[in-house]
Amino acid sequence: MNYIWEVVGRHPTGQQPTGAETIQKLCDRVASSTLLEDRRDAVRALKSLSKKYRMEVGTMAMDHLVRILQTDRADTETLGYALDTLYNIICSDEEEEPEENQQKQEDDLGAQFTEKFIQEPDNITLLLTLLEEFDFHVRWPGVKLLTALLKSQCAPVQGIILVSPMGVSRLMDLLADSREVIRNDGLLLLQQLTKGNTAIQKIVAFENAFERLLEIITEEGSSDGGIVVEDCLLLLLNLLKNNSSNQNFFKEGSYIQKMKPWFEVGDDNSGWSAQKVTNLHLMLQLVRVMVSPVNSPGATASCQKAMFQCDLLQQLCTILMATGVPADILTETINTVSEVIRGSEVNQDYFASVNAPSNPPRPAIVVLLMSMVNERQPFVLRCAVLYCFQCFLYKNHKGQGEIVATLLPSTIDGKGSNSISAGQLLCGGLFSADSLSNWCAAVALAHALQDNLTQKEQLLRVQLATSLGKPPVSLLQQCTNILSQGSRVQTKVGLLMLLCTWISNCPIAVMHFLHNQDNVPFLTGQISENLGEDERLVQGLCALLLGICIYYNDNSLENYTKEKLKQLIEKRIGKENFVEKLAFITKHELYSRAAQKPQPAFSTPEHMLFDHEFTKLVKELEGMITKAVLRSSEEEKKEEEVKKTLEQHDSIVTQYKELIREQDSQINELKEQVALLTSQNEKLQNTTTQQFSQIQQHKDQYNILKLKLGKDNQQTGNQAEAAHVNGLQPEELSQLREQLEELQRQNQLLQTQLTEKDSLITSLEVELLKAQLQSQTAEITQLQSERQELLRGSESTVSGEVKTLLESKELMEKELASATSTTAIMQAEKSKLQQEVQESKKEQDDLLMLLADQDQKILSLKQRLKDLGETIEDEDDLDSRDQFDDDDDDEEDDEECDE
Repeated sequence: MNYIWEVVGRHPTGQQPTGAETIQKLCDRVASSTLLEDRRDAVRALKSLSKKYRMEVGTMAMDHLVRILQTDRADTETLGYALDTLYNIICSDEEEEPEENQQKQEDDLGAQFTEKFIQEPDNITLLLTLLEEFDFHVRWPGVKLLTALLKSQCAPVQGIILVSPMGVSRLMDLLADSREVIRNDGLLLLQQLTKGNTAIQKIVAFENAFERLLEIITEEGSSDGGIVVEDCLLLLLNLLKNNSSNQNFFKEGSYIQKMKPWFEVGDDNSGWSAQKVTNLHLMLQLVRVMVSPVNSPGATASCQKAMFQCDLLQQLCTILMATGVPADILTETINTVSEVIRGSEVNQDYFASVNAPSNPPRPAIVVLLMSMVNERQPFVLRCAVLYCFQCFLYKNHKGQGEIVATLLPSTIDGKGSNSISAGQLLCGGLFSADSLSNWCAAVALAHALQDNLTQKEQLLRVQLATSLGKPPVSLLQQCTNILSQGSRVQTKVGLLMLLCTWISNCPIAVMHFLHNQDNVPFLTGQISENLGEDERLVQGLCALLLGICIYYNDNSLENYTKEKLKQLIEKRIGKENFVEKLAFITKHELYSRAAQKPQPAFSTPEHMLFDHEFTKLVKELEGMITKAVLRSSEEEKKEEEVKKTLEQHDSIVTQYKELIREQDSQINELKEQVALLTSQNEKLQNTTTQQFSQIQQHKDQYNILKLKLGKDNQQTGNQAEAAHVNGLQPEELSQLREQLEELQRQNQLLQTQLTEKDSLITSLEVELLKAQLQSQTAEITQLQSERQELLRGSESTVSGEVKTLLESKELMEKELASATSTTAIMQAEKSKLQQEVQESKKEQDDLLMLLADQDQKILSLKQRLKDLGETIEDEDDLDSRDQFDDDDDDEEDDEECDE
């Protein structure tokens, strides 16, 4: 402590300063010193006092220490002292275990200082930034401090880290640190960080946590490793439990396959260390997390499939049948195998084929059932075997049939005397002196009948030999006989659950049960008695069994029809009392506990009363039985009528559905037709477009011809031009002649169409005038006759008919106006056609003028040729003239065609 006095200064002899005074002076020194060495010494002194004077240092020095973290980033030694001091005041790290009250006070003090530290979220961000410092004296204290903060105030610190940029990524870097101390403490930090925060769990998983953690487990020796393997497994459990996203990521990343080497055990399994047992226990829990019944069915099924394909299930079954495995590991392995095979047909078939390494070999199921009905085995082991058997039969009709078949006479006769079957073990447990064996065997047998009507009927064939000289008794009757003999509550509850499961939804089993004349009186007697608290549950189950006999009764037994049983309840028990006893089942505390999850989880054998699947059956039947008992016969008749009406409605609905289907097919056919017509329409539109483009091309050709003729008129009469004209003359003149002929034909066609339309218009006008004249004459005649009739009629009738006549007159006037408008339209069309004819004539005249100009030009050219000394014969001249005339006619035809 000498360096403390050197820092704070010497005091007069006999006046030693108090701890608070010393800490205050050190805080002043930290705040006011300009030399780095002075601040470092003061912070080191605060660190040495922080454990003894935790309250004082935390109250007075925290702000100064945070400021040191902010300002003295370059001095790693000072940073390390400051972080160690903060850790000491946040977390009490004394070697001796304090008393309970003292520990509580220290925890409260740490929570107060944590709350003060995180009031400024920037402090956590600053701490995350310091973790990037590679120096050991900064990084390790920073990891410990952040872990202590998370332990003290987990949720607030998680929230700050979550919103901090790259906050989780910085912490993940700790797993890559080559210094094992920092890496191992980083694992502890991530354990605290991922507790109960799904968002952080997802970020950590996607930061490649699974790959890194599995590498560390392998490096440390897997199940033979030390505490580091345990920390990795705990972190994996945090990341995967109740986090479907991470579970899917773990499966898709093929990490399930990497778990198989963990469960490789040798022949000699004696002398396992406590750490190995812990590690293997956590590894088994990790497998169970992936296939837990609380997960979505699809995710569980895919994980079960992957575990079978990578031989992980086979490896677990090897541990199951191995010798020397510790009891708690064996129990957890049985539970793990149970959930790996639950509801998976392939895995259930494989488990049914597993044999124990005995001589002769026995099926693993038989060996496990032997442990379940053996009262010397540990209670938790027996519960695990029962759970395994339940999971083997869950949604496994094939397995249920195989178990029931071992009880049938033909199967028993076919087996050897030395072999023992699963059915025989269950019957032995059902009728043994141990009540827990009775309960387990009854529940196991009930699961062989769950939702399987065929096996319920098959089990009615089972006959049991009671004693010599007496006839065999059916298994159903033997169960009721044991009930009536006054056995223990646990045995009664187990047998009643078996009977309820057996006869529910099975009218044949109900008839067999009611056929015994002693069963119904026994049930009514049990329900009506005033028994103790323990027997009230038995009364409730008896009421449930009797209610099932009513609800699933097909009235085949005359003495025990639905109505007679209800009358019996009303006379002997009372309907309200019956319903009250029935409702007691669901109010029982152990019923609620069993309904939570499929695995039997009981603290003591006495608490083992309800099965999870049976709680579902009670929930389903309670309301229906209550209604069935309280309903009168009239209400039942009404309900039957309602059912018939509903059936009729269902048939009507079915007919409508068929009609809708037919209409749907017709609509589909019409849609196909529409699609076909649409495609045809598109083709026609394309054809029309092509035709329009061709017409446009013809027009363009016509315009080009006109331009060529115009240019020819403007050219001078040199010899080259004459040679050019003589060279192009035959082709152009033939084209012009063809075009002229075509234009003449079109002109004649238009003339004939015009003449026809003129005659049509004239005839229509005449017919229209005649029709109007005739109609008007008829109307006048009719009006005159009606006028005379109106004059004879009453005044009121006259007025009404006059109104009608006026309306008819208006209607006729409208028709006349429409006819007039039609005539006007026809006249307009006639004038349009005449205008087209005039335009055609004008174009022909233009062409003739052009041809005349061309003739004149040719004559002038010939004259010039003669002047130049060329001889031109008269025949050629005449032929030339005739050819020019023909070409002119062709040109006129082409122009008219283009127009």
